[in-house]
Amino acid sequence: MARKLSPTTQKILLLLATGVLLGFSGSPRGYFKILEAVAKDWKAINQEELKRAIRRLYKSKMVSMIENSDGSETMIVLTSKGKEKILTFDLDKMVIKPMKKWDHKWRVVLFDVPEKFRKGRDALRTALKKMGFYEYQKSVFAHPFECQNEIDFVVEYFQLKPWVRVMVAESLDNALHLKKHFKLI
Repeated sequence: MARKLSPTTQKILLLLATGVLLGFSGSPRGYFKILEAVAKDWKAINQEELKRAIRRLYKSKMVSMIENSDGSETMIVLTSKGKEKILTFDLDKMVIKPMKKWDHKWRVVLFDVPEKFRKGRDALRTALKKMGFYEYQKSVFAHPFECQNEIDFVVEYFQLKPWVRVMVAESLDNALHLKKHFKLI
């Protein structure tokens, strides 16, 4: 069984993939937009956690390190294995995989993100909808299948951890409606 990546490790892989995005961007304006977003995300990562995550990525052969001839700088480069892993965490394509046998539990995501982080809140809501969550209310979503890694990744990616909670519930008052929605009956 493959070891699951921490949200920070996932974010590092996506940030490294930004170099690929720069290659596809045809205009200087596109370069600057991408670089601005990346710089902000790099600064948000705890430096010790960053070092540990990069070591893990190197050991798992998802990145390689290339030193300058004088040894003054080391460049971290995504390997093909790292690029494959990034595709599994592509936000636009991220979905919750059905369990072989449903455990009859509901995963409920609740959030109360301040107005000044509105863009992140709206992005989280959009990501949850794209992943197939049922929207109970504007800030409460439910899903029947295991999704903790996906939620951790999305919450970390949009930097919303202080305002998002996930709970596992054994019963909900409208479970029949949800079972029909998710085609469980």
